[in-house]
Amino acid sequence: MSDPIVELRGAVKEYVNGSLRVTALRGIDLKIESGEYAVIMGASGSGKSTMLNLLGCLDHLSAGDYLLGGENVSNLDDDELSEIRSRRIGFIFQSYNLIPQLNVLENIEVPLFYQGVPQSEARLKAEALAARMGLSDRLKHKPMELSGGQQQRVAIARSLVCDPLLMLADEPTGKLDSKTGHEILELIDELHAEGKTIVMVTHDDDLAHRAQRIIRFRDGEIIANEWNGVPAA
Repeated sequence: MSDPIVELRGAVKEYVNGSLRVTALRGIDLKIESGEYAVIMGASGSGKSTMLNLLGCLDHLSAGDYLLGGENVSNLDDDELSEIRSRRIGFIFQSYNLIPQLNVLENIEVPLFYQGVPQSEARLKAEALAARMGLSDRLKHKPMELSGGQQQRVAIARSLVCDPLLMLADEPTGKLDSKTGHEILELIDELHAEGKTIVMVTHDDDLAHRAQRIIRFRDGEIIANEWNGVPAA
């Protein structure tokens, strides 16, 4: 059996501010298998955002281990984590995080630029993904010239351009109307059906139940682990 895409062993995250110490994650053990679609839920301060940052190699554990695709990334420095992010993780953010000075094609190409992919190859990949997202008539448009749904499609294309091992989504429909949000969720469903491993943070129960698995956090701990609405043993 292959290694899980994500494996956390005794994961602890603490923040220290002077004499104040806050424990955001308290010894988390978690596995996410290849091709899984999991949602992380919890109230503000529950630890779900901290978990997403750690899974995305945007922060370091205080203790414990994080294995991504079988590789222990717990003790990597910032430059090494940046390399892991660019090669192995795709991000979809609520606020899209597009570069306003770049057009659609250029925004999609950004991760490939940092990997040194030749411009001609990067352009072909970006054009193909833009077409898949229904953006072929918007290639030269900049983010401010696009609707929210179109911007999120650009963000999804950018997240796919390096064929990531893990896709992370943070409230991906939070700024969209219900119709456009539904279209974005259908795109994410398609990616899962194609075998992508997806972890999403949301507060929306209706959205969460589209996933295979709901992981509920409270006070830095996992309090429930549900598979298709059925609590795990």
